[in-house]
Amino acid sequence: MTENRAYATHPEDIARLFVERVNSGDLEGILELFEPDAVVAFPIDRPSRGTAALRELYTGLLAAKPVFEVEEPLPTLISGDLALTSTRPKDGTGGRVQVARRQPDGRWLRVLDRPES
Repeated sequence: MTENRAYATHPEDIARLFVERVNSGDLEGILELFEPDAVVAFPIDRPSRGTAALRELYTGLLAAKPVFEVEEPLPTLISGDLALTSTRPKDGTGGRVQVARRQPDGRWLRVLDRPES
């Protein structure tokens, strides 16, 4: 974790930090939001697993220079060190869901991410 970057102190923080980092083109900051063996189901039929695959996925995404908006989080479910977070996309295309895990230092990182339904 880089000292200059904020980290997620609550599971819901990850979505906001992700949007901020995508919009600023911060690839390393995006990757810091995920556990090393995290899985992102994008595209949904070809999930990316692990830091190297996520680096490739988000390098391609950032090349398109997207601008994302923070979406309103739905209620989070927490059980111990695991959390299920979700948002309702502003474009009405279903829902986005993520699983995060609390780390020993207290920050939350994504383990599973399904950004599209």
